[in-house]
This record gives sequence, C-alpha cells and structure tokens, in this order.
Amino acid sequence: MRNFFGRHCEYEREQDMTSRVKVSPHHNMDSDVLVLCLLRRRRKRLEKRRLWVHPILRTRNERGEFHSLIQELRLDEDRHKEYFRLCPADFDRLLRMIAPLIERQDTTLRQAIGPAERLAICLRFLATGDSYHTISKSFRVGKSTVVGIVPSVATAIWESLAGEYMPVPQESDWRAIAEGFSSKWAFPHCLGAIDGKHITIKAPADSGSLYYNYKGQFSIVLLAVVDANYLFRVVDIGAFGKSSDGGTLSASALGRALRDGTLNLPDDEPLPNGEHLGKVPFVFVGDEAFPLRKHLLRPYPGRAIPADQRIFNFRLSHARRIVENAFGIMAAQFRVYHRVMELSPCNAEKIVQATTILHNFIRWGHQNSPSTTGSADPSTALNAAGRMGSNTASREALAMCYS
Repeated sequence: MRNFFGRHCEYEREQDMTSRVKVSPHHNMDSDVLVLCLLRRRRKRLEKRRLWVHPILRTRNERGEFHSLIQELRLDEDRHKEYFRLCPADFDRLLRMIAPLIERQDTTLRQAIGPAERLAICLRFLATGDSYHTISKSFRVGKSTVVGIVPSVATAIWESLAGEYMPVPQESDWRAIAEGFSSKWAFPHCLGAIDGKHITIKAPADSGSLYYNYKGQFSIVLLAVVDANYLFRVVDIGAFGKSSDGGTLSASALGRALRDGTLNLPDDEPLPNGEHLGKVPFVFVGDEAFPLRKHLLRPYPGRAIPADQRIFNFRLSHARRIVENAFGIMAAQFRVYHRVMELSPCNAEKIVQATTILHNFIRWGHQNSPSTTGSADPSTALNAAGRMGSNTASREALAMCYS
C-alpha cells in the first residue's frame, strides 16, 4: 500500500506542476508546450499504474474463455479434444496429477487463479503456439501472469508424468522394444530409432553462433529414441543448435551411457533363423549423421553399393523413419512447433519436455505404462553441451557390418 499512496502523491504533484506551467507568464511558449507534453505523457502513465486490476480483467469470471467457452466445450468431447488436444476425461486426469504442484493460495488482496485454469492456459499455448499477449486477452488475465503460468505448468507436467510415462528403460523394457520392431517393422534386435530435431527459437541475447544451425536459424536440439509404437523412450533436450546429431549424441547422457555400457542393454544373441552368424548385439538405428558403433547402426554410405547392402539400407530406413514420424505427430498435435518460440532457451526446454511427455500421455491413453521397473528419475532429459563427437566407426562395428 505504501507504493500505491506514493504513486498517488506523485500524481498529485504532477497535476500541481502542470497547473503552474499553464499559468506562468515567465516561460518561453515553446518550452511550456514541451513541458506540458512531457507532463501529460507522464500523467497518463501514472493513471495506468494506479489501476490495481484493469477493468477488462475484472470480468474474467464472467467473460473469460475458461469460464465461458471452455465450460461449453466440456459438453462436446470432440471439440474439447480439438481445442486442448485432450478429451475432458484426460484433462481431468492430468489435472489431478499436477494440481498439487500448480495450486496457489488466495490472499487478502486477490483470489488466485485455480489449477484448472492454469492448466488450460498452458495447454492452449502448447496447442496453438499463440503469443502470450493473445492468450492473456482470451483468458482475461495479465500478460505477466501468462508468462509465469506457462513455464511453471510445463515443468509440473514433466515432473508429474515423466516417472510413469517415460521411465528409464531396463533390460526387460529394451527386449520388449526390440520385439516390437521385429514384429511391426521387420528389423530384429532394434532398441529404438534415434534422431535429432531442431526446435526454432528466438536468437538468445549475447549467444553468438552457439544456437545458429545449418538451416540458418537459431535452435535447440531435441535428441530422442522412439520405440515401435511412436513413443519417446529417451530424450535429451537443450543442445546448442550448431551441434550435429552425432555431436549431440556424443555429449548427451545417452551417449555417455552408451559408451560406458551402463544402459542395461540385453546381451548379444543370435538373430532369428541366423544362428550360423553367431551372436549379434542389440542396436539403435540412425541416419548418416550418427557414427557407426557396436550398438548404433547407420546406412551403408554411397550409391554404387551391392544389392545386399541396398536391401539392408531399405530395412534400416524402414525402421528409422519411426522417429521422424513421431516428431511429425507431436508437431501436428502441438502447433507451438510451427512457429518460432519467442522464449529463452531455458523456457523452450520446458516446453519441449512438456510436449514430449504429453505425447506419450496421449498415445498411452488409459492403458498402464509399459514398464514399472524403470527408475522414476526423469534424468534422461539433460542439458547437452555443444561438444562435437567423432564419427569414426569403431573396428568392432565395422567387423560386425562386413562379416
């Protein structure tokens, strides 16, 4: 209240100064006009600052989007899903999971925005990619309120869902993923398709060329491993846009665990009907941007290659495209990816985390998570440094491919 009364006194002083300038005969007319313009401009700013809540925002409970349109949409499941990408039942289920993290306490000065409305604001931003200014006008809340709500709710979504809908895979989970690729995409011993996606953001201040990618845009990188059902199983978010896919993998937690042998991968086994080839390792499949490793396969290089290598490239590409399809499905659901994110890299990471876990939440629906043996620690999404890795294939991987 001290600040309010201070502004009120300042406003009265400005009015007094304005009246004195108007009646003073000792000032030059040009200087009087200039002073009057400046004082009137400042008085208008003070009048705006005197408003505790803007009159338009005071009608939020009657005319705001959450209290009017959204309540009607809950009666139509298809339109509700089109609006939020979630049906009313899934919206309520998600709300129950994250409500303790996003609920705020009422004060004597104002009533807090409820958890349901906070979730609605965040989901609408993810679904449309509209600016904070547009979202604030639709829901009749302040722009600064939306700026605080979206990242906080996105973080709560990730923290609440990651342990159940993106658990750290254990050996049994890797075997189930390999079985899915073998039965659906005719590629045995495949632990997942891996690829990177550039998330376009506004150029961060004083970042130089760290986020500048080969497409001529500023971006952070989403590195993901996807299973045969288009579900994200491991993600690494936040690498600099200048990094290649191979460099991002090398600097990520996934790449370090792959090098150190701490991913709990299944032991080498013979391929189905291929006992004469001996034991073959389980592998991830990627494109030419990734290095050839014992547990990471890429296509044979070149065009003039033998028929058997062309067949192998076809099979590998058939399995690898699943990760690109998953990126496309997620971007079609959450159209925030169709625009340049006017966010800091830190907040952009939170948005990507929320959309990847919501993608899994939507695709799994009401089914149980495929794994409850994995760790609930969502540490698979770590900030990757921009360190570049070597694309030189190991002797062991070359020997396996050309044997």
